[in-house]
Amino acid sequence: MENNRKEQERAELHRTIWNMANDLRGSVDGWDFKQYVLGMLFYRYISENITAYINVGEWEAGNTEFDYAKLSDEEAEQAREDLVKTKGFFILPSELFENVRARAKDDENLNETLEQIFSNIEASAQGTESEDNFKGLFDDIDVNSNKLGNTVVKRNEKLVKLMNSVGEMKLGDYKDNTIDAFGDAYEFLMGMYASNAGKSGGEYYTPQEVSELLTHLTLVGKTEVNKVYDPACGSGSLLLKFAKILGKENVRQGFFGQEINITTYNLCRINMFLHDIDYDKFDIALGDTLTDPQHWDDEPFEAIVSNPPYSIKWKGDNDPILINDPRFSPAGVLAPKSKADLAFIMHSLSWLATNGTAAIVCFPGVMYRGGAEKKIRQYLIDNNYIDCIIQLPDNLFYGTSIATCIMVLKKSKSENSTLFIDASKEFVKVTNNNKLTQENIETILNAFKDRKDIEHFARLVPNSEIAEQDYNLSVSTYVEQEDTREKIDIVALNAEIEKIVAREQILREEIDKIIAEIEVGK
Repeated sequence: MENNRKEQERAELHRTIWNMANDLRGSVDGWDFKQYVLGMLFYRYISENITAYINVGEWEAGNTEFDYAKLSDEEAEQAREDLVKTKGFFILPSELFENVRARAKDDENLNETLEQIFSNIEASAQGTESEDNFKGLFDDIDVNSNKLGNTVVKRNEKLVKLMNSVGEMKLGDYKDNTIDAFGDAYEFLMGMYASNAGKSGGEYYTPQEVSELLTHLTLVGKTEVNKVYDPACGSGSLLLKFAKILGKENVRQGFFGQEINITTYNLCRINMFLHDIDYDKFDIALGDTLTDPQHWDDEPFEAIVSNPPYSIKWKGDNDPILINDPRFSPAGVLAPKSKADLAFIMHSLSWLATNGTAAIVCFPGVMYRGGAEKKIRQYLIDNNYIDCIIQLPDNLFYGTSIATCIMVLKKSKSENSTLFIDASKEFVKVTNNNKLTQENIETILNAFKDRKDIEHFARLVPNSEIAEQDYNLSVSTYVEQEDTREKIDIVALNAEIEKIVAREQILREEIDKIIAEIEVGK
């Protein structure tokens, strides 16, 4: 029953978002439009979150008629300091989403009203511990943009529509909703844009099923971790899988990531809030992980998951400092300037706790190319840091049909060998894309846990054999694919042909006889 209700709620939410997208899309290009919806969703969320928090406190104290949204701004001011400490931000009652929405259609300066409120919410965190988590969060919702309309009146019409659409979303009281509605709305929007926008929008959006597999790979044998980290975290969906699978209270110190693109970085922080992660439980940094890494003075991470950008350019050996960087120097060589893939691997290894696991999606080329990449693979194998390589099916990701792999790293392995899993056939076809089912994920995880040879599927290879293969890490080198072609017995086939030829001879003679008879009969 519960599950049924869950699906209904989810379907309804998705329908609302879809209709809203169609309604507003005319004026705003897909990817930009997403920022507006998510920004407004976030504004509604924090308004309801803070209202619910204050109301529950008052109701428990016996003041059952209390409603923060109906308080005067003057009365509310007294609670500012306390709320900023616990929640990380403050919103005046007059500036709450529901109150602004109620006045929106009669507010000819709605754009200015919203701009001021967004700026006030950000300012409420200034100079406090939560400042970094709120700074610039609303930057991408430009309420004065021509994209919304070419006059203030037109823009405000769109903003009223947007507020009403977001206000009408059935997100319920986020505490008792059966689905994580705000977070779910976010994920749906991201997925919708990734599949539509392909390269431009969702370039590195990781499908939910792949996220799930990566998360489970790092959690084998664990019910909690100190924290989770993604060096190229995008909008944070990989990090948040841990909250879903483990329960956020079992990620003791929280969620950490770094992202180079400012828009995506803002979306990632919004995503944390929408999934009810408190400001002191996440630390998302802006910047280039490879050349300007954050979190280097933090305790190493027990779980690292990532789907870093494939084969991007980086400074590499153009920057003389990098070869002495303790993350890269152990391998004695830097990843090539045109392919930073293995730099992300070395970085992740460096940030990994001794008892931790990292699961990282890789482009297949890094597994077999020569040169510097081969030297880095040699370093990883000779030091026994690679736990497993999993070959995934092609066409799993938006924007690329290439069959990727997962590299699993560990620092304290018990045996000097590497597991190879060929999961290239583990998928079902859904329209144009391939998809991992729960069953596919289970099959891969079971092989990963058992570390036993399974014909045509998995093989545990001694590292000495990998060295003999010139440190090639392609799964096909070690796991033989099943030959599904029909086996043909040549001797039997020849006998069969002989029979056919003899039979043909007899038929010819028969036909000749018949023809001769016909000729005679004439």
